[in-house]
Amino acid sequence: MRIIAGEFRGRTLLGPESDTTRPITDRAKQSLFDVLAPLLDGAIVYDCFAGTGSMGLECLSRGAARARFFEADRSALQRLKRNVETFKVGPRADIIAGDLFKWFARQQNEVAENQRADLIFLDPPYRFLREQRDALKTLATQLLSHLKQSGVIVFRHDANDSLVLPGLCERDRRDYGSMTIELLQVEK
Repeated sequence: MRIIAGEFRGRTLLGPESDTTRPITDRAKQSLFDVLAPLLDGAIVYDCFAGTGSMGLECLSRGAARARFFEADRSALQRLKRNVETFKVGPRADIIAGDLFKWFARQQNEVAENQRADLIFLDPPYRFLREQRDALKTLATQLLSHLKQSGVIVFRHDANDSLVLPGLCERDRRDYGSMTIELLQVEK
């Protein structure tokens, strides 16, 4: 795993120890970031189910102002922290350890528009689309109060599964073998 472009181009990330995280291929990552490039300069980014932080760190490398990482798995969390330290982006990164479903459920106050995310990566374990469909739908509704009106949610999942997230509509869809990436925006 490596950073593809920007300030940290070519630098290697500390990868996952186990199969609890699924690193994205360089080809799929490059294709995705070609589409996302116009959104990144000065962006606020949420990396939900961050794993070792590949997506959020790629955003910081490409000019995002801040990234907030959400991770519950202890092994992945330790590697995420080490990656943030290695890249020296601590002042621009927040790490939320623990259950992100509970974290968002506690966030009852409306987030000011200038504090909302421009880009949210939603990359749950693939089994969640089968085992926690309702929880993901609730999470999507909660994410809306953290997303700018023009913001984008990048929803990565198994190509054999699908889930319509309330309040969001598909702007783009990319299939990479057994993986699908949907770009979602607030319904207007």
